[in-house]
Amino acid sequence: MKEKYGNYIFFTIILFFFLNSPRLAAQTDDHPSLTKSNDSVPLSKQRDMIDIAMLILHKDISKRLDTTNGSGMRLRLSASPITEYTLSTGFTAGATAGGAFVTSLKQQTNTSSFLIAVKYTQKKQFLLPIQSSFWTPGNKFNVIGDWRYLNYPQDTWGIGGETTDADENMVTYKYLRLYELCLRQIAKNFYVGGGYQLDYHWAIAQLGFPPGEVTGFDKYGFSNHSVSSGIVLDVQYDSRKNPINPDGGSMYANCKFIQNISLLGSDTQWNAMQFDIRKYYALPHHSVLAFWFYSVITISGNPPYLDLPGTGTDTYNNTARGYVQGRYIGKKYIDLESELRFPITKNGLLGGVVFASAGSVSEFNSNTFQTIFPSFGAGLRIKFNKFSKTNVCLDYGIGIKDSHGFEGNLGEVF
Repeated sequence: MKEKYGNYIFFTIILFFFLNSPRLAAQTDDHPSLTKSNDSVPLSKQRDMIDIAMLILHKDISKRLDTTNGSGMRLRLSASPITEYTLSTGFTAGATAGGAFVTSLKQQTNTSSFLIAVKYTQKKQFLLPIQSSFWTPGNKFNVIGDWRYLNYPQDTWGIGGETTDADENMVTYKYLRLYELCLRQIAKNFYVGGGYQLDYHWAIAQLGFPPGEVTGFDKYGFSNHSVSSGIVLDVQYDSRKNPINPDGGSMYANCKFIQNISLLGSDTQWNAMQFDIRKYYALPHHSVLAFWFYSVITISGNPPYLDLPGTGTDTYNNTARGYVQGRYIGKKYIDLESELRFPITKNGLLGGVVFASAGSVSEFNSNTFQTIFPSFGAGLRIKFNKFSKTNVCLDYGIGIKDSHGFEGNLGEVF
């Protein structure tokens, strides 16, 4: 896999995040934990991309300090064009719209938000994601939605960690995702709940391989459609004050049990456990050492091929930087990542990271872990909004078997 796009990548990533105002609105409005900085440098001395833009336009940036407390429950809407880049999509163009609001001013309540986007990629993929997070007063309940429609040509290499570039072939499909989850707070930082998940793939076809060749998809059991439909039980602990850019000393832990059921329309009955654990340690000079453990373990049954976990298949496609989405897949997936985050400039505008990861997937025949695929890299952080501590993240990851490339995010990878 060689995906190099020269010097255009930096400009494209920056343009995307600078224009993507709906996510900014969702992350900065009306929430005390997102409008106070924990940095020792006063906000008046810090600089972000919005400050730079205002200075270029000869605007008074001091006025921003007078408007950071928000103004209540009113719905804030915004829309913008977007341009972005990932290893799995190449360059992407589209438009996005979103909004943010709080449901109570009398009780401390997290910001509710929603985001919808329409995207078309360099690899002729069409994406329509709709994501939402609704908090009731006092954070008693959190209702989370993740709906997506994709028309998505995607490379695949088969199952296991020993696949090579010679195993690569393209699969094209249409995909509908409907995830809804409701969590209830039962103690400080502790939530439990449940929900429903639907993964529906249809019009599946394999492209670009010689007639008669047996692919990894064929060996697993090729079908031109698949349905996974089931219930989810969820337990979560979250002490992060700011999930966009967590401070040292905080922690996030989530455990999900997913049971797909034929009575709900699933092709087969299968279940899995998903673990997502993140820990952050404060270091001198305002640096943070972060660790991330992510794993999906199929307990029984056989998930459809396109529902198998692997590199970049987490909710926001962030695991295993340096590898394309789905480069390694299996019935079991485990990934451990670490990252050192440090400031570069005193005014907070620039920061940097170095990171490393090690992952593994189960093999097709033995269903055991036999290989490890590591990656490492470095990245630049540009402060997009100093009140929410939101960074534009541009990382370059390097893996094995000639896997490498840029990844972009708004907010930290984990």
